[in-house]
Amino acid sequence: MEETARAATPLHLWIVGGLGALWNAFGCYDYLMTRMRNTDYLASMMPGTDPQAILSYIDSFPVWAQAGWGLGVWGGLIGSILLLVRNRWAVLVLGLSLLGAIVGLGYQLLNPPTDIPAASEGFNAMVPYVIIAIALALFLYARAQRAKGVLR
Repeated sequence: MEETARAATPLHLWIVGGLGALWNAFGCYDYLMTRMRNTDYLASMMPGTDPQAILSYIDSFPVWAQAGWGLGVWGGLIGSILLLVRNRWAVLVLGLSLLGAIVGLGYQLLNPPTDIPAASEGFNAMVPYVIIAIALALFLYARAQRAKGVLR
């Protein structure tokens, strides 16, 4: 009987996969709270902004932008979990998550809200770019780990 050599799970995979899962779990929580129209949550995320204005803005998104948002957050969580269990499908799922983030957030970047000033000020203005950068980093990391034989 011949044993196949398998790459050991590197410590950085646990760190990246765990942080990715936590990051994306918050994205899923944000998605659910927004979809459930939780005005207390929305008010806490953008103090001083009318939650109804936020909901009106989100309701104005075309279906494809809303689908991109969902694909981005749920794909990110599932992809991070697949990364933790060293599954090669993590690459595809995190790639779809990146695509979803670009589609959903791209729409928001090209169509910023006019009646929600807090959305385009300070840190809030940078959030879409940070989300896309993290989605890209997770995808590239998963692809590199698959190439090294860590994902099976």
